[in-house]
Amino acid sequence: MQAVNDRPLRICLLSYRSNPHSGGQGVYIKNLSRALVDLGHCVAVVSGPPNLYVDDDIDVHRLPSLDLYDPQEPFRMPSLKELLHPLNLIEWLGVSTMGFPEPFIFGIRAYLYLKQNAYRYDIVHDNQSLSYGVWAIKKILPTVATIHHPITVDRDLAIRDVSTPWRKMKQLRWYSFIGMQKRVARTLPHIITVSKCARTDISRDFNIPLGRFRIAPNGIDTEHFHPMPSIEREKNRIIVTNSADTPLKGLYYLLQAIAQISRSKPVRLIVVGQPKKNGSIEKLVRELGIENRITFTGRIDVAEFVRQYARASVAVIPSVYEGFGLPAGEAMACAVPVISTSGGALPEVVGDAGILVPPADTASLVSALSFVLDNPEKANQLGQAGYQRVHRHFTWERAARLTLKAYTEVMFDHHRYSAPRN
Repeated sequence: MQAVNDRPLRICLLSYRSNPHSGGQGVYIKNLSRALVDLGHCVAVVSGPPNLYVDDDIDVHRLPSLDLYDPQEPFRMPSLKELLHPLNLIEWLGVSTMGFPEPFIFGIRAYLYLKQNAYRYDIVHDNQSLSYGVWAIKKILPTVATIHHPITVDRDLAIRDVSTPWRKMKQLRWYSFIGMQKRVARTLPHIITVSKCARTDISRDFNIPLGRFRIAPNGIDTEHFHPMPSIEREKNRIIVTNSADTPLKGLYYLLQAIAQISRSKPVRLIVVGQPKKNGSIEKLVRELGIENRITFTGRIDVAEFVRQYARASVAVIPSVYEGFGLPAGEAMACAVPVISTSGGALPEVVGDAGILVPPADTASLVSALSFVLDNPEKANQLGQAGYQRVHRHFTWERAARLTLKAYTEVMFDHHRYSAPRN
């Protein structure tokens, strides 16, 4: 089997919705594309909304879409001219009936593009759209997909936390695309995932043999995420990097812990991001009476992000489940001591370089936070251990090399089974 490293590859990355500044999938595309190019390969990204900003030597082909989830104009009414296009009409009808049609529609558009441009690429790498379009693409080009974690976990948590049959029905409708993703994933001979935990859970929930998976852990952007010794850490300052209202991220439990600790310590929680207006997180903050303890930063750039890490005494990752856990790795790269749940793959990232607590356990968060805040010497040791662990195990160069190994197998099998037989 010829190694792909023997010659430059022309790689097409498919990304149906990837903000390069937030969200694991956007970070993945931005940094993996950079690392693959640095190893001598040619990368192009075929992207859905929003605009994907990558380095100038990486081509981005933005496919047309209605972009009905644009935060500046969410769920807008398309024009009649737009709706005359069949794919636009299907997309609008899907959103109007409480579904999430973007992966499906993006995959069809990607297939139509690649059907005309297959000669430009040696391999296609799908970033978890798992659309029927990807199933069609693999018939014309070697194709592999990354599944970061099984979306069944998000769905099950969302359904568990709703109180009425109507809301349950809405959640089931929203996550109805999972059926498509399961069917398409089962047809792929090779799948990349980012942790052993994710491999096990996807294999179980999607009914895919373990042998089809290749593990390529994410890297951490250590060029941007690094310690800033010139900035002094502030006592009792806690940072969390996800303000999502979704149950999966576990902010609910951290806020409960802050309410308890604040009775005896003057703690301040910095939440990087902004929750939904009048959503569950804002309501909980008011109910707990901790408005004066919480600061929501809104969207910030990477430089300010790193300054926030530099000022923090401790970073908390309260997620109920993570397929990998970029926030943990980024905090560790900044030498911030980390308290993380053991949800999903987080123990694989944190290892023995942080404090692990059970997911959805407020009492354990209170205990761990109290310990770290009261023991600055131990906190410093944890920060240094995390920094070293990231630089040993989680670089994007290593992620790219492991991904290229998977490409080798995918291309070999595609050419073997598609070659004409005498």
